[in-house]
Amino acid sequence: MIAKEHPLLIFKDIFSLDDNHSEALDLQSLLQKGRTHDFEKLPQILWATTGVRLPNPDCYERLRKARNAIQHFCVPQIKRFGELSLEFIYTNIDPLIEKRFGIYAIEYHEDHSVSYDYVVGRLLRAELRFSIPKDFAVTEIDLADELADASPAYRDWFANELERIGKKSLFES
Repeated sequence: MIAKEHPLLIFKDIFSLDDNHSEALDLQSLLQKGRTHDFEKLPQILWATTGVRLPNPDCYERLRKARNAIQHFCVPQIKRFGELSLEFIYTNIDPLIEKRFGIYAIEYHEDHSVSYDYVVGRLLRAELRFSIPKDFAVTEIDLADELADASPAYRDWFANELERIGKKSLFES
């Protein structure tokens, strides 16, 4: 989203790339000398360049701390990285990319040779809200089974989302 505003905004100190000899800033200089913003500053850079805030800054902060611990060879306090990753993707990245670009995180998972059914199943069991495309379809999981232990509020949210996209028949509560 930052690069969409202007590609040079992803670089931390664009002025340091000026060697006082080149006529123009070229791609080679950017690749060799360019430094992107520090991970911890990305929410502020996103806000400053686009006016958009992260939807779930608390989750971002937990991910930032875990990432920092791993980067500095410490054992992070968070033990369930998979859950934290899913939470970060679906409470921060997914709403942003759906709103800004009209794309859905469930369509971009690690095994592109299969449908997103198992990702959806995992999200439903974890009660994580996610953006649902209009052509949403699952064939390998049973939505009612995946939602068996979900809270009434989450089940209602999911049913409303399916109704919003005209797929209420996929799951009847």
